Amino acid sequence: MPRPRALVIEDSPEFVLLCQHLLEKEGFDVMVASDGERAVELAQREKPDLAILDLGLPDVDGIEVCRRIRQFTDAYIVMVTGRADEVDKVVGLSVGADDYVTKPFSPRELAARIQAMRRRPRGAAAEAAAGREYGPLRIDPVVREVTMDGRILDLTKIEFGILDLLSSSPRRTFTRNQLLEDVWGDNWYGDDHIIDVHVGNLRKKLGESASAPRYIRTLRGVGYRFEPAP
Repeated sequence: MPRPRALVIEDSPEFVLLCQHLLEKEGFDVMVASDGERAVELAQREKPDLAILDLGLPDVDGIEVCRRIRQFTDAYIVMVTGRADEVDKVVGLSVGADDYVTKPFSPRELAARIQAMRRRPRGAAAEAAAGREYGPLRIDPVVREVTMDGRILDLTKIEFGILDLLSSSPRRTFTRNQLLEDVWGDNWYGDDHIIDVHVGNLRKKLGESASAPRYIRTLRGVGYRFEPAP
């Protein structure tokens, strides 16, 4: 299976090295463009899966580069700037960026944002993900709504996050740490068994229990997986 490709659009050598190291660690093959014109050319020819785009480029600014790239690709785009300006953020997202980070930031933060973005499907996969159906259970990640037999379930934000992640990859086992990182983010500090409490509450709302699972199965000492009955 070919490795995903990332395009780093940045004129700072230090930042380029940081991104290259991080992206290679995440499993990407990395290309680099130090100016906007070269970035658009590379993006059109090489079709990267992800672009890290600095707002302050020496020729064409990052907003214009983002607008041009978005005309021919649905690659994930993270815009980066040294200015914590809300106007820049709004404009950047309005021309097609998926996320936005302000310098300085930690490599761990950028890695977490990239991982979260890659869980959002694109194109035809996105249409399929808009509504997952498992018998009477329907999960709609776009409007963040879960129904059972047509009845909307009253889930908390955490409960929905857990169910959304588990159901995004049926029969894949997620560890407690993976659930914490995805649902709570990097700022969580505490006992990872808090997951068990929320899963227990979620199970009640789904009409199941640990001893009689209908959708969520426990792998003792490991974590959980979504495995609806055939």
